[in-house]
Amino acid sequence: MNTKSYLHVVKVAALAASALGATGALSQGVPDPDQTAQGDVSVTIYNNNLALIQDVREIEIARNRSKVEFPDVSARIQPETLSFYAPGTTIIEQNFDFDLLTPTKLMEKAIGQTVTLLRTNPATGIETRERAKVLSTAGGVVVRIGNRIEVLRDDGLPVRVIFDRVPANLRARPTLSVNIDSQRAGSRPVSLRYLSGGLGWSSDYVALYNEDSDTIDMQGWVTLTNQTGTTFHNANTLLVAGNPNGSGRRPFGSTRGTINPGTQSANRERLGDFYLYPITGRTTIANAQTKQVSFLDVQGVPARKVYTRDIGWRSNDRNPVNVTSAIAFSSSRDQGLGDALPAGTVRFYQRDSQGTPQFIGENSIGHTPMGSELSLATGDAFDITVQAEVEKRETITSSEWERSARYRVIEEGEVVQQVDVERPRQFYRTTMRYTLTNAKNEPIEVDLTQSGLNRSWWANDYRVVSEDIIGEQINYDRRKWIVPVPAEGERVIRVTFETRY
Repeated sequence: MNTKSYLHVVKVAALAASALGATGALSQGVPDPDQTAQGDVSVTIYNNNLALIQDVREIEIARNRSKVEFPDVSARIQPETLSFYAPGTTIIEQNFDFDLLTPTKLMEKAIGQTVTLLRTNPATGIETRERAKVLSTAGGVVVRIGNRIEVLRDDGLPVRVIFDRVPANLRARPTLSVNIDSQRAGSRPVSLRYLSGGLGWSSDYVALYNEDSDTIDMQGWVTLTNQTGTTFHNANTLLVAGNPNGSGRRPFGSTRGTINPGTQSANRERLGDFYLYPITGRTTIANAQTKQVSFLDVQGVPARKVYTRDIGWRSNDRNPVNVTSAIAFSSSRDQGLGDALPAGTVRFYQRDSQGTPQFIGENSIGHTPMGSELSLATGDAFDITVQAEVEKRETITSSEWERSARYRVIEEGEVVQQVDVERPRQFYRTTMRYTLTNAKNEPIEVDLTQSGLNRSWWANDYRVVSEDIIGEQINYDRRKWIVPVPAEGERVIRVTFETRY
C-alpha cells in the first residue's frame, strides 16, 4: 500500500469511527482513558525493556467451567510467562487478544462486508448515502457500489464510512481471556503475573563542577518509558538495576574514561545480585509517556579535573594532539557520593563568569558499585596538546639485549631457576619523545599513557631502560607518567624501550 493510499484509508476509517461514535454504534468499543479494569497493580521494571506486572483484581467467577476476560493488560505481554491464581479455581486455557480497534483495522476487517459511505457536497453541504461492499484494502480501499467498482481516493472531498458493527475479534483494549474451572461461584481476588516488553528505565545524572573548590553537585534522575499500549494506573513501582538473563543487552554504553570498580556495599535493598530503587508513593505510568523521578541529590562531592592522552606504540604524530579533559570523582561513602550508580549518562556543567551553568560534556557509565573511582571524559582540552614522536629507532645486538635480560632466579649466590627461551635474531631500542604544551595561565599535570607494549606471547619481554620521569606500570600493556607542564610553557620528556618488536 503506497503512503498516500494508506493515509487515505486511515482518514476514511478514522472518520468512520468518529461518525459511529456520534451515533452510538461504537460506544461499546471506545475506551475511556480514565477508566480501567486493573486492580492493585505492582510494576517491577528492569533495564532494557522488560517489566514484571502483577495485578490483583476482584472478579465474579461462576461455578464449574467459565471464561473470564481481563482487559487492560499490556499489549506487549509475553503470554508464556503468565501466572494465574484464584482460590478454588483451575486454569484450562488462556488466550491473548491483541488485535486492537483502530481505523485501519476496522477497514481491513470489513473486507467482504457492506458499509455505508456518507459523502458531503462541499458546495451545497448536502449529504448523500450509499451502501458499498468492501472488496480490498491492499494499495487502497476498493468498494462495489451497485454495479460499479470504485476506489476511495484521497481527493479532499468529505467522505465518511459508517460501519454496522464492531467486528467481534477487535478489542478496544488489549485483553487476556482465561478459561477456568471453579469449585464454587462468587467474587474473589484473582492474581495475574506476567512479563512484558515495552517498559524500561534508564538513569541520567546532572553534575555541576566547581573548579575553584574541586567539587561536584550531582543529581540522579530515573527516566521511565512506557510503550506497552497500556496505562498502568496507581501502580506500586519498583526499579531493578542489573541484568537478569532474558532482559536483553547490557546497558554499558561506550565510556570514554576509566572506572575502577569499588568494593563497598550500598545502603540499598538488594534482590539477589541486583539493587532495588523503589519509586516513592504510587504513580500512574501512562502509555506513550516518559516520566522522570529523582533518586540522588548530593552536594560537595570531591572532584578534580584530569588531562589525559593515551598513545599507541610507535605513534608518530605529524601535528600536536589535544589532550582529553576529564572529571575524576569517587562514589565511595567517605567521599560524599556514597551510592551505587545505575547505568546511564552523566552530563557535566560548569558556571561561567556570570554564574550561569553551561554544558561542558557528557559520558556514559555502566552499573557502577559504590566505592568506585571514576574519571569521565568531557571533551578535548583547547589549550593543552601532546605530540608523540619516535625520536630514535635502532637495531641492537643479542649481546646488548642479553645485558638487560632478567630471567634467572638466584638465591644465596646460586641459580635456582633458569628459563631458556629461543631469542629472535634482532632486537630494537626505541626512544619516544613526548612534547607537551600548555597555553593556560596556570600549571597543569597531564596523565600520559603509553599503550601497545604487550605485542604478543613471543614479544612480551620488553624493558624500559631510561625515562625522564619515573612512570607507573598500570598493567603489562600500559605505562603511565604524570607530567607537570608549566603555565604558558612546554615540557619534553623521553622514554627509551628495548623490545623484540
